[in-house]
Amino acid sequence: MKNLTIRFAEPDDLTACHTVECNCFPASEAALTSSIEKRIHEYPEGYLVAELDGQIVGQVNSGATDKEDITDEEFKQLIGHDPDGKNIVIFSLSVLPDFQHRGIADQLMVEFIKQSHKLDKKRVLLLCKDDLIPYYSRHGFTDSGISESDHGGAEWHEMALAL
Repeated sequence: MKNLTIRFAEPDDLTACHTVECNCFPASEAALTSSIEKRIHEYPEGYLVAELDGQIVGQVNSGATDKEDITDEEFKQLIGHDPDGKNIVIFSLSVLPDFQHRGIADQLMVEFIKQSHKLDKKRVLLLCKDDLIPYYSRHGFTDSGISESDHGGAEWHEMALAL
């Protein structure tokens, strides 16, 4: 996609990032505006956006930790976040529905993995639903099984990518 730019999120992107989040997740799972704002301000090096013709159409955001257990709900508000942690944990990879199936999420993921290498992380961790296991597997993640997380009342799988 020739007019697509992957870049770090900036404070002025807050409303657009929240819009992407709310259009991609049920209300019980979507991050609050305050959580997104905190992620942009406190860990901008772990927050990428996809911008197409001046519009933010996708995002991937994260926190870092030395912990292996990523089920802690408070961590999504960056409580316990350590920018020097060996693991980077993806909270959300999302693309507006009208822009899905165009490779934007793939480009975000490729850039995020490159960024994770630059940050000298050892692993990328995430939680996903059953139907997304094949997607993340294509990017090198392995399924570690069902998580203890019940975020939003859903069943989640723990996925990991060794860097």
